[in-house]
Amino acid sequence: MSQVYLNGAFMAPQDARISPMDRGFLFADGIYEVIPAYNGVLFRFDEHLDRLERSLREVQIINPHSRAQWQALCEDLIARNNGGNISVYLQISRGMAEKRDHAFPDPPVVPTVFMMTSPIAVPAADSPDTARGYGAITRDDIRWARCDIKSVSLLPNSLLRQQAVAAGAAEAILLRDGFVTEGSASNVFIVQSGTIITPPRSHAILGGITRDLVVELCHQHGLPLEERELTETELRQADEIWITSSTKEVVPITTLNGHPVGQGQPGPVWKALAHHYVRHKRRLCGLD
Repeated sequence: MSQVYLNGAFMAPQDARISPMDRGFLFADGIYEVIPAYNGVLFRFDEHLDRLERSLREVQIINPHSRAQWQALCEDLIARNNGGNISVYLQISRGMAEKRDHAFPDPPVVPTVFMMTSPIAVPAADSPDTARGYGAITRDDIRWARCDIKSVSLLPNSLLRQQAVAAGAAEAILLRDGFVTEGSASNVFIVQSGTIITPPRSHAILGGITRDLVVELCHQHGLPLEERELTETELRQADEIWITSSTKEVVPITTLNGHPVGQGQPGPVWKALAHHYVRHKRRLCGLD
């Protein structure tokens, strides 16, 4: 039976209880992180913890654990759920207050910590030479102005992703003032004339851990890369489009709004990057 973690205890999911007075429930006053593990080994753990700590600082929630404690909790939860290829979801809310008030509780209350796991499906990048492509649609970016914080306030993202699902697509790629920001739950890359282009880090996008790894791999292997503003026109005329996330890794988008991207199949630059990504992951997680 699977187990989750809540406020100091491991338990069955059906036994987990959180008060309706918790500010995560009332205000979406919390942050989250998703950390993949392969072969039971946490992947890019330090980078995920960097982002978690930054999100907590930005919303002024006290970090309830040290790094060593977070790692021990993640590894314990993975072991209790049989290891393998699995993702760990961490959510930290500001905690339960005695009354509903927009202002933070004073004195501060104890944060609520919830953790669970989910199996990771085999990513497209694991088989670069036989992978199929996926569809995406474009939509206006209707989210708030601090998308760099990994907040649990995800209603706009959910609405946008549901529009993609309703259109038979895998993702909604978001546009703001004529520029690409990111996907509803991913970062975006394109390839144009052999050069890889991705929007730069800013308040308009979440600093993706997989995004950053792709940037590192491009530099390591001499793949031309530009981090700069990406226009809607460039997106529509791209030879290749990719989206990245921690659990789906690097996904080729082969149709955009129902029209083929490039040749309508995963492109050669994506295949090259995917091979580098898989080798890196396998080496770090003992999968060779």
